Amino acid sequence: MIERVFIFDTTLRDGEQSPGASMNTAEKLRLATQLEKLGVDIIEAGFPAASEGDFEAVSEISKRIKNAEVAGLARTSKNDIDRVWGAVRHAAKPKIHTFIATSDIHLAHKLKMSREQVMSAAVEAVRYSKTLTENVEFSAEDGSRSDRDFLCRIFEAVIEAGATVVNLPDTVGYAIPEEFARLVEYVRSHVPNIGKAVLSIHCHNDLGLATSNTLAALSAGARQAEVTINGIGERAGNTSLEEVVMALHTRPNFFPLTTGIRTEQIYPTSRLTSMITGIIVQPNKAIVGANAFAHEAGIHQDGVLKNPMTYEIMKPETVGLSTNRLVLGKHSGRHALRNRLKDMGYDLSDEELRLVFTRFKELADKKKHVVDEDLEIIVTEGILRTADIFNLEYLHVTCGTTVLPMASVQLTVNGRMVRGAAYGNGPIDAAFESISKLTGTAAELLRFSVSAITGGTDALGEVTVRLGENGLIALGKGADPDIITASAKAFVNGLNRLEYLKRHPVDRSEAL
Repeated sequence: MIERVFIFDTTLRDGEQSPGASMNTAEKLRLATQLEKLGVDIIEAGFPAASEGDFEAVSEISKRIKNAEVAGLARTSKNDIDRVWGAVRHAAKPKIHTFIATSDIHLAHKLKMSREQVMSAAVEAVRYSKTLTENVEFSAEDGSRSDRDFLCRIFEAVIEAGATVVNLPDTVGYAIPEEFARLVEYVRSHVPNIGKAVLSIHCHNDLGLATSNTLAALSAGARQAEVTINGIGERAGNTSLEEVVMALHTRPNFFPLTTGIRTEQIYPTSRLTSMITGIIVQPNKAIVGANAFAHEAGIHQDGVLKNPMTYEIMKPETVGLSTNRLVLGKHSGRHALRNRLKDMGYDLSDEELRLVFTRFKELADKKKHVVDEDLEIIVTEGILRTADIFNLEYLHVTCGTTVLPMASVQLTVNGRMVRGAAYGNGPIDAAFESISKLTGTAAELLRFSVSAITGGTDALGEVTVRLGENGLIALGKGADPDIITASAKAFVNGLNRLEYLKRHPVDRSEAL
């Protein structure tokens, strides 16, 4: 008998804890809308007690999402739980997700609580949450390193208090698949009332085993998987949604399990997540990497041409990669653009379409064809970003074999026009120096990378920067046919994200 697995997506909460991946409310709302289109069962929209920005984002998402459950994370304190409920109460299907650590190492060194105190806090948190909503999940942080019998006792108690889901996290990515499967089996056989709740798992990828542990746990009887798009998250990341879903989809003979995911939306969701967070997907990433369906070896190419299944265990179209694309150019009209954007999942208002169409025409004058990746850049830069403190208005550089590189820059800073110039080791360095002087930033450039979004010499160049300042880390992205302009855009975007983090301090002291 085929059984249902619930997909709990925590890209907007745990995924956002990737260094530099903070999203503003508009970006979170756009990604949440796409996650609902993807078909996830639960969207963990944030940690409302962590910051005002998180509270606002969870609240706005709750008002917009109609089909998926919307969850907010809370520690086992009444204040945290009230904060979650204040944000998710607008949702069609609200969920409170409360947690506390259960491993002895966390109890002794972090919580400084006894097992009985933790048990009492967990039960009281679930009981209180239950007075606000029927839909309550409890997580035992660091569950994979917890005493098995204590873990079972606390699960039994919180289920008795009303928890509808109990989550077993491998918080530090310590578990081994066979070991984790045995732990799931032990919980299922030693918690008397486990049949009254869904058993969930939440794995981290510190040993590169998050997907393997999740699949092993599902085989052992867990029925909810907590995942993120592209596997993003703290440290080495979380279990990758696309890997788990496609493993179940591709191997039904081994996994008699199904999900509600619309697999053709996987690649568009991956691209959107990468665009918003600035975290590049590695080329050899399973399912969604640029090389996932590429074949260079002659014998592979020959086999694929004769029968794709010789070297492809799934069709690219299954995950949303299509070779049949409508190519747009400078003669394309507004109607064709709107239809293409709708196919890509962007349902824009008339005003938003006007802005995008203007940017589209500007780009079409610079390159012959405008493809999907170009449109994603235009929408992300023109629509998803909220009002910024710094805006690049003008850039002029001089460089050459016998010329000292110099950049002249014009910015608006809080609506005020400023101009300046600076020399550098090269045109990009000169642009960064000029922007740094005009903005007064003390940010350090930690990483700089550049790539072509599509093929061809007229392709958009995409630049990603990682900036650090006083312990804060922000990613910035910019795209333009001119790579120096793209670099300046990325630097300015990173500075705006740093300013957002300064103005919206986040408490990430505890997380699953």
